[in-house]
Amino acid sequence: MWTKHHKKKKIGRFVVPAMAVAFLSYFGYHCIHGDYGLRATEVFERQRVARERELTVLKAKREHLENQVALLSDGSMDRDMLDEKARLQLNFSRADEIVIFSHYSN
Repeated sequence: MWTKHHKKKKIGRFVVPAMAVAFLSYFGYHCIHGDYGLRATEVFERQRVARERELTVLKAKREHLENQVALLSDGSMDRDMLDEKARLQLNFSRADEIVIFSHYSN
């Protein structure tokens, strides 16, 4: 009876662990540095906080504008608001007046 005896190579037993290390390294790297990894999550969080602040400012500005529109649009128009808007549009004031413009004035 003829049998072939193969000598086991030492390199063969390192193939599966090497593939496992390569697999885990690849996915581990992308968990941290990938498009949806930990670092990208930090960037997304900073953008969310900045946009939330911007939204708060815009909401305050919108409420101010809505209040101005409410004063101008109801049946009894506020005389002070009418006077303020007319002077602003005409760029007119008397010599004895002090004019202070707020950052909301258009």
